[in-house]
Amino acid sequence: MAPQYDAVIVGAGFGGMGAAIQLKRLGVDNLLILEREDDLGGTWHVNRYPGLAVDIASVTYSYSFEPNPYWSRLFAPGAELKRYADHVADKYDLRRHMRFGTVVDGAVWDDETRTWTVRIGAEQVTTRYLLTATGFLSQPKMPDIPGIDSFAGKVIHSTAWDDDYGLTGRRAAVIGTGATAVQLIPEVARKVAELTVYQRTPIWVTPKLDGRIPPLVQRLFATVPLAQRLARLVNTAMLEALMVVGVLHYRQARATNRGAERLARKHLRRQVPDPELRRKLTPDYSFGCKRPTFSNDYFPTFTKPHVHLETTSIERVEPDGIVTADGRKTEIDTLLLATGFDLWNTNFPAIEIIGREGRDLGKWWRDNRFQAYEGVTIPYFPNLICLNSPYSYSGLSYFTTIEAQMKHIKRLFGELRRRGATTFEVTQRANDEFLDRMTVKLGDSVFYLGDCSTARSYYFNQHGEAALLRAGSTIGTHRRAASFPLSDYAYQP
Repeated sequence: MAPQYDAVIVGAGFGGMGAAIQLKRLGVDNLLILEREDDLGGTWHVNRYPGLAVDIASVTYSYSFEPNPYWSRLFAPGAELKRYADHVADKYDLRRHMRFGTVVDGAVWDDETRTWTVRIGAEQVTTRYLLTATGFLSQPKMPDIPGIDSFAGKVIHSTAWDDDYGLTGRRAAVIGTGATAVQLIPEVARKVAELTVYQRTPIWVTPKLDGRIPPLVQRLFATVPLAQRLARLVNTAMLEALMVVGVLHYRQARATNRGAERLARKHLRRQVPDPELRRKLTPDYSFGCKRPTFSNDYFPTFTKPHVHLETTSIERVEPDGIVTADGRKTEIDTLLLATGFDLWNTNFPAIEIIGREGRDLGKWWRDNRFQAYEGVTIPYFPNLICLNSPYSYSGLSYFTTIEAQMKHIKRLFGELRRRGATTFEVTQRANDEFLDRMTVKLGDSVFYLGDCSTARSYYFNQHGEAALLRAGSTIGTHRRAASFPLSDYAYQP
């Protein structure tokens, strides 16, 4: 029997929409896009916390084939990213394929019919191809702190912001000092009466060259698209120097990495005159071990009299406050959790996926090494495109990753059509060679040559491997996606 769908995509964020656009370009229109939330946009639909903005320049954080000339700022606020996602879905006719409020429980490969069966509660759908686009930062991480369930005040995680809850006059605490907290803390501090920030690991912060984009520039981008493409190229080159050169090629370019670290230290000295406070805010790990970020407001917030930085570890939470390991208690009525996401325990993969011979992808990754050929496909999992997979994230802009994967899909499905085949599976040889190549290349990175022991970075999995980022340049990644050896796959008619 023919499957109900040619392709099922799990996730309606930018990754899932990019995959759908590419499939439709290839003539695959019998699509189903399943999304657990009540609307599209992924991260930019779920997150609504104060201060939310893209931390990559707007001209880079978008599809290159669908530029937006009307970003209001160099770093667009989150609401504009959501509107951009809506625009893309409408322009490329994606909404009719989407089903919202749908939680996927898992998927199983049937070797006899060569189809995937996707479980959605009591319902099942069958599909020829399965594409998972559940995102890298989609599973919120809740802190495992004794007594946190006993807290009698208001608890808000950054991924489930309560717009109706007023912060004015509150005695609040923020747990976490990652990229989300860097955006959130200055906004919260402007409203609350008292704010205590509990920091386990400080973060490298560099200046944010932000500002409004004048209407004249917006009109220039709209009427002369080449101007915006040039701006994108310049910004991509800057990101490349920061991420690819300074982080992934640490062995060859330590000076670049240390230059970024000096810039961050100078930024901190300029904004925080108190040497003791500066010491607490200065990371003791190498720049790049943990994702750095940009802000002009974060450090000055800690110099305000009603804002307190707490670096002593939390012992427990009580109904009316937080007690640290030294016995001190801070009374609060609002607890804000900026504790990030759980990548390696619950997100790879985000659903149960059972391939050939009953292989459980999540269990196999955890029992062995996290791996995926070109960050896209895995042996024993035919007709599966895993868009959020190990060694797939390229550069700093997620769209670099998305568009490289779109090119991979185009080349792979083009070969399927040429052969008259319907089933593909990456060979074990090709997968192993790619994993070996990534392992060797990452040996030059800051993750293994720098000092990352205290970073507590989500780049590292439970095996101690930095298996998230793809080692290589943006240009090299895109070139490879369009030219990988077609013999790296086995095909069946």
